[in-house]
Amino acid sequence: MAATRIAGTAFFKLDGVQYSVEGTLNVQPMSIMREGRVGLSGITGYSERPMIPFIEVEVTKTPELSMKDIERVRDSTITGEAADGTTYVLRNAWFAGETSLDLGEGKATLRFEGLECVEVA
Repeated sequence: MAATRIAGTAFFKLDGVQYSVEGTLNVQPMSIMREGRVGLSGITGYSERPMIPFIEVEVTKTPELSMKDIERVRDSTITGEAADGTTYVLRNAWFAGETSLDLGEGKATLRFEGLECVEVA
């Protein structure tokens, strides 16, 4: 069996504009979480609750990366592409949480949450 590349490169785009990935690109494509339920008489089943899909990325701070523009993201399309060619598309995404620039290292971690994240093989 031939070796397959599974890691090493990643690409991040915000509304079609590609930004440099500094270190990490994390994707949470799931929309539901299931948790096992157990009572005194044993396992009774599971509960299910919604989750918010997200893409979180550590990007290089370049002149093209405006933190004010990132702050205004409210209904965007975010894509993350893995080394194996799988692409994740986060739709109707908004900038979530907070971030700070590490000016010494020239990077920032950005988190986007959305209504749906689909996997495109």
